[in-house]
Amino acid sequence: QVQLVESGGGLVQAGGSLRLSCAASGSIFSINGMGWYRQAPGKQRELVARISSGGSTNYADSVKGRFTISRDNAKNTVYLQMNSLKPEDTAVYYCNAVVRLTTSTVFFSYWGQGTQVTVSS
Repeated sequence: QVQLVESGGGLVQAGGSLRLSCAASGSIFSINGMGWYRQAPGKQRELVARISSGGSTNYADSVKGRFTISRDNAKNTVYLQMNSLKPEDTAVYYCNAVVRLTTSTVFFSYWGQGTQVTVSS
């Protein structure tokens, strides 16, 4: 019904930058919040950043001042600009969207397949 396709992950040296994108497609009536989460080996998945439909944002303390989340509502796409990357940012990054389908009045949470971000020291 809804697909989230992420792109932009890869290998980068410490101090470098990457930009992640996540495009939602399918039977979408509207999208509420969108966000990025990450999961490092042996750790639980954690929030990185979220953005509301109106543009309000919140960030994990560990990424404040380095990462910026944004969205293009016309394209159903959310972005994560990651600057000053550190080795501890290494993780699989997952996109999340809270979506109302064209066939429902209820919002559902969808996840992307994940994209690997590796930061070398």
